[in-house]
Amino acid sequence: MGQAAGPTGYMENSVSYSAIEDVQLLSWENAPKYCLQLTIPGGTVLLQAANSYLRDQWFHSLQWKKKIYKYKKVLSNPSRWEVVLKEIRTLVDMALTSPLQDDSINQAPLEIVSKLLSENTNLTAQEHENIIVAIAPLLENNHPPPDLCEFFCKHCRERPRSMVVIEVFTPVVQRILKHNMDFGKCPRLRLFTQEYILALNELNAGMEVVKKFIQSMHGPTGHCPHPRVLPNLVAVCLAAIYSCYEEFINSRDNSPSLKEIRNGCQQPCDRKPTLPLRLLHPSPDLVSQEATLSEARLKSVVVASSEIHVEVERTSTAKPALTASAGNDSEPNLIDCLMVSPACSTMSIELGPQADRTLGCYVEILKLLSDYDDWRPSLASLLQPIPFPKEALAHEKFTKELKYVIQRFAEDPRQEVHSCLLSVRAGKDGWFQLYSPGGVACDDDGELFASMVHILMGSCYKTKKFLLSLAENKLGPCMLLALRGNQTMVEILCLMLEYNIIDNNDTQLQIISTLESTDVGKRMYEQLCDRQRELKELQRKGGPTRLTLPSKSTDADLARLLSSGSFGNLENLSLAFTNVTSACAEHLIKLPSLKQLNLWSTQFGDAGLRLLSEHLTMLQVLNLCETPVTDAGLLALSSMKSLCSLNMNSTKLSADTYEDLKAKLPNLKEVDVRYTEAW
Repeated sequence: MGQAAGPTGYMENSVSYSAIEDVQLLSWENAPKYCLQLTIPGGTVLLQAANSYLRDQWFHSLQWKKKIYKYKKVLSNPSRWEVVLKEIRTLVDMALTSPLQDDSINQAPLEIVSKLLSENTNLTAQEHENIIVAIAPLLENNHPPPDLCEFFCKHCRERPRSMVVIEVFTPVVQRILKHNMDFGKCPRLRLFTQEYILALNELNAGMEVVKKFIQSMHGPTGHCPHPRVLPNLVAVCLAAIYSCYEEFINSRDNSPSLKEIRNGCQQPCDRKPTLPLRLLHPSPDLVSQEATLSEARLKSVVVASSEIHVEVERTSTAKPALTASAGNDSEPNLIDCLMVSPACSTMSIELGPQADRTLGCYVEILKLLSDYDDWRPSLASLLQPIPFPKEALAHEKFTKELKYVIQRFAEDPRQEVHSCLLSVRAGKDGWFQLYSPGGVACDDDGELFASMVHILMGSCYKTKKFLLSLAENKLGPCMLLALRGNQTMVEILCLMLEYNIIDNNDTQLQIISTLESTDVGKRMYEQLCDRQRELKELQRKGGPTRLTLPSKSTDADLARLLSSGSFGNLENLSLAFTNVTSACAEHLIKLPSLKQLNLWSTQFGDAGLRLLSEHLTMLQVLNLCETPVTDAGLLALSSMKSLCSLNMNSTKLSADTYEDLKAKLPNLKEVDVRYTEAW
């Protein structure tokens, strides 16, 4: 090993046991060979102490193995449970007082007790509690084995009001939530946590007890010190909610698919009903005969079980389009499956009493989690992919209760939270689509939809793309809410007119009539007309070709200047070292001839860049040096194909974004990326 520095705790003429532990000698057999290679000051003393320490450890390990073997033999054939309980307590005390520092020292007694309980299922409730109390000290620093988790689950279900649940299980569950890294590797821990929370809900105070437990997991401060608590709680909630619909989900192979429901079950079905789920449906021949009739007839499909009762009413029609659709093997997307028109399908899901209580408990926990400001960003991110079965999304009670969580996301001003209302990727619907008018979860007149649009428009989503999607998919609801005086929707309609989103003349006139039907709409439309007149004056040919604002100028100063005359010829604008922000982008996009823009050392950010990228497509030179822009805004520049000079010096540009911009901007010749990650 060669010359080594003195270990921790080394003192001349003496060596402490902490020093020997630092050497990390692992076994008695390896000790002589390892120690003889030590050549440090005082090496003789260290060698003697190391040999003595290893000899003691080897001796204790041997004794421990003998005792464990003895207890396995004694507890494998129990005769009197009083004696068994005494032996278990002695075993636990021996594990707690053992000088050996190894996880297996505490796990071995737990595994012995776990095997004992699995082989003796006829124990009384009191004997159960006595055994749990006896092994409780070992559970303070160790997760219970899978079989023991199963035993704990059974106890929570059968005796939810037992004091053992509160006094013994609470610290165990707290440890699981704080330290577990992956429930996929130990699903029994997740199931035990799930049953424990349901047991708390069965107490007299019910959800108040659960609420206090969640508060204890979060802690008294504004920030939870344990990063694993929220993901673990969400995992438990999702699994519990899934279990409420599990019987119906498992019966999908024995029930009409949502595609068949939409198509009126016109395709032959060869499925055989299985008990206890029975499917009653008309024969294929009868369906094919009725498909030729001009008058629709009402049919019903019933799927029933001890937990779930689903009734689907459908109307069969003879439209060729339906037949063609039925022949298509591709499954419709999630929202298409659920957003079936009332004329074709009406679905209602009714849960049994136990499943209903479970659903209510865990949806309430999600609502509690959404109330914590520090947890809300992560919660929104975890729920953004809509990780619930389609049966849950078709269940009116579930979507109605979950609406509170979505409302909390819509009220949060942080972009990282409310941006999760949108879909996680293109082509997939998000919470925004589900809770908008016409969506499967919408149960109001569009109030939540208006709130979501308001928060999204107020941040970085005030873009042509977002307005275009609203115009294509939600123009009717927007006009209806504007007609009822909703200020957000009035602003949306005005922006659609201002940005020329609507091409159809009749639709434009209808929007104008809608705006003029309310006081707030009339006022905003008049302001729009004033802005349009100012815009025509601003864009009228004339004025300077170059303009530099004084340092310390603000957004208001720029707006005042641009409203004072014509700037149709302005090609070069310098706002360097001013105090302008992204808010000034609304004025910059009105300059039709602008080709060079200098924003050096301003507070212009990502939101402004997104707006510029959609309107100033002819911009050739852009200086963003020392601005707070990030990858989120810089990526939007990829649509500005005319850019030939771009300064991103001292920004938060990443190497990946830089490579992406270079690939998408063919005319880019001059680039400054000094003092960035891409440099």
